Amino acid sequence: MSIDTDSNTNTDTDVSGTHAATTTSGDVLLETRGLTKEFGGLVATDDVNIRVERGEQVSLIGPNGAGKSTLINLITRRLDPTDGDIRFKNSSIVDLDPHEVVQRGVSKSFQTASIFPDLTVRETAEIAGLAAENGAFDFQLLTHRDSLTDVHQRARDTLEAVGLLDSADETAADLPYGDKRRLEIGIALAAEPDLLLMDEPTAGMSPEETNATVELIEEVKQALDLT
Repeated sequence: MSIDTDSNTNTDTDVSGTHAATTTSGDVLLETRGLTKEFGGLVATDDVNIRVERGEQVSLIGPNGAGKSTLINLITRRLDPTDGDIRFKNSSIVDLDPHEVVQRGVSKSFQTASIFPDLTVRETAEIAGLAAENGAFDFQLLTHRDSLTDVHQRARDTLEAVGLLDSADETAADLPYGDKRRLEIGIALAAEPDLLLMDEPTAGMSPEETNATVELIEEVKQALDLT
């Protein structure tokens, strides 16, 4: 990964102070060029230039307010940049909607567990897969048998990958907090991404839950060949 930025988001201090890279192929998967986001008079990211190669594992590190979540939300198109470009697989995605970015191969988990609390763990994984495939979830999708092709198997594979297969029939709201975060990672994985972005994936976890989640991320990355 290479970073060049004039803002608080920089290689030596805030957002990208350290990163860990695995063996890479030199294939640039994600690139930002002059990426800037202003909120009124506040410059959250300023001329951020990032290149992430396929297979890398990168950490964005910085204090609250450094622009980490803003950068992730720009890349996933939940925020519009004030200036600059975002390129994924050598194509600009700056004009795409968030669901279109997911369909291109970029997925994200959030700072707080974002799940469907009244559904079972299995149903949550199935809906996530359907939504990723179709751009948005519509209950009419469930009336078409063709729409359910491989959905159950994909959900099963996803839950197995995040260690929740044994909890598949439990209500999501009843899961321990650490497992809720695992489920949210599963929701992101259901889209079968090439690039997985995680916003503080261990926030609010105990030391034991944190260690287990770090191990999970490493296992999933290797098993699914993720960046």
